Amino acid sequence: MLHVRCRRRSILVIIWHLLADPDAHFHDLGPDFYAARIDPERRKRTHIRQLEELGHTVTLQPAA
Repeated sequence: MLHVRCRRRSILVIIWHLLADPDAHFHDLGPDFYAARIDPERRKRTHIRQLEELGHTVTLQPAA
């Protein structure tokens, strides 16, 4: 239920900004914006870095 409220709030914020600034224009980023933006290699590097910052040594091996 919380995700529905967050989505509604996001839409309201977009609408408010568009109405408050007559020079503002909405640009739809597309349905796969976040999927294409965060590729698996980037996610892997981020997780490795976070674990190393916590003091762990990380060694990855491909799954069988």
